[in-house]
Amino acid sequence: MNGGAAPPSVASAATAAATPPHRRLPDFLQSVNLKYVKLGYHYLITHLLTLMLLPLMAVILLEAGPTDPDDLRQLWLHLQYNLVSVLVLSAVLVFGATVYVLTRPRPVYLVDFACYKPPAHLQVPFEEFMRHSKLCGFSEDALEFQRKILERSGLSEETYAPEAMHAIPPQPTMANARAEAETVMFGALDNLFRSTGVKPKDVGVLVVNCSLFNPTPSLSAMIVNKYKLRGNIRSFNLGGMGCSAGVIAVDLARDMLQVHRGTYAVVVSTENITQNWYFGNRKSMLIPNCLFRVGGAAVLLSNRGADRRRAKYSLRHVVRTHKGADDKAFNCVYQEQDGEGKTGVSLSKDLMAIAGGALKTNITTLGPLVLPVSEQLLFFATLVAKKLLSAKMKPYIPDFKLAFEHFCIHAGGRAVIDELEKNLQLSPAHVEASRMTLHRFGNTSSSSIWYELAYMEAKGRVRRGHRIWQIAFGSGFKCNSAVWHALRNVKPSPDNPWEDCIDRYPVELVDGFPTHKPQQ
Repeated sequence: MNGGAAPPSVASAATAAATPPHRRLPDFLQSVNLKYVKLGYHYLITHLLTLMLLPLMAVILLEAGPTDPDDLRQLWLHLQYNLVSVLVLSAVLVFGATVYVLTRPRPVYLVDFACYKPPAHLQVPFEEFMRHSKLCGFSEDALEFQRKILERSGLSEETYAPEAMHAIPPQPTMANARAEAETVMFGALDNLFRSTGVKPKDVGVLVVNCSLFNPTPSLSAMIVNKYKLRGNIRSFNLGGMGCSAGVIAVDLARDMLQVHRGTYAVVVSTENITQNWYFGNRKSMLIPNCLFRVGGAAVLLSNRGADRRRAKYSLRHVVRTHKGADDKAFNCVYQEQDGEGKTGVSLSKDLMAIAGGALKTNITTLGPLVLPVSEQLLFFATLVAKKLLSAKMKPYIPDFKLAFEHFCIHAGGRAVIDELEKNLQLSPAHVEASRMTLHRFGNTSSSSIWYELAYMEAKGRVRRGHRIWQIAFGSGFKCNSAVWHALRNVKPSPDNPWEDCIDRYPVELVDGFPTHKPQQ
């Protein structure tokens, strides 16, 4: 018998009605609170040393305030009687300062750079691309595959193909490949020398990278011959190193500038399309046809102190990661012949997973060089907790937005940009330059990171003190990073490749398509 007591269900309902409901903050307010908590933590850790030194300095000043002049006189006399000790200490300090000055890395400045913009008649609308592909004898299945890739690629109808690919039938001859290389490289170099006023004879180091076209004489020799560079120039030609070779070329030029004083280094990054178009039907080898387009960049570096005043950036770090010891990574981007003997570059289905692993290794090395102490402490704390507690907790992903204001992610394709945006927890604004470069110019291989930086300059977004992270992926498999520091408020250079179209960018893309067609 319940003796008149309410049934359990009724009592529970009454209790629930009497208990005030739990007030839960809306999700957006929770995220805002978390954001401000993290910013407060970051500010506290960043200025912790200053906050600790202020009370110490106050105590020292209070103690030194009532010092008797006689005490200072006694200290001076004591130093006079210990002249040998003072001289020895001074000599040690001078020696240490001299060693530091002589052995520290010389600063490397980026004076300016130029990107090649092809003429309008080389643009490749999708309809023309498909019409030419059909005339080249591709199977219906291959044609439909290329059409789908194009539509979802994120490329616009204004990207460029070389002159030889516009001919019917295409003419992938050695002469046409040389002509493409000369047009791109010399076009970028002419703009660079014109904008900087540097004479070709003043260049002491030349580094050229082009992955798939390596004739004899080399591309670097073609530049030496064209501009009549001096006879003792240190020239290098990097081949077969993929889309990340632009950062490798910058790293090599930096090393050379550490050895050779008071000189300029020119880096030329490009790729050649003419002899590397695939005419077979294997789907894994058709993707480069749809993504790669004509482009190239020339960069002027200097170790001359006088150039700091006019330079745009200083080079802070280069971090290189090579996963070639792993067979899957080595084979994921592979130039080969298909069953019909037609040569092309095959892309593996494991490409994005391998790129993610290379990125993880790269940022593990880069993080301690660029991240604030607050982020390093959080990363270390979660790592220790995971090891000691064997907790099934996700590893902490450092907030690289605290280390960089701008991101130049290699415009290799939509999937590459999407993956880095997700993994690094970036906002659409952070990857805007990469998406717009892919849209306007396509995948220009190793030079794409320079078209992205040119986009930021054309938008007037690079201010003094800003930090820029260039990150690129390439065959082998490699992931390479370069970190630049803006020395001034950067204005776009003459002949910026975006100067005639920057006002209509960014365009909004939905599933690779612009929501409105760019104006012609």
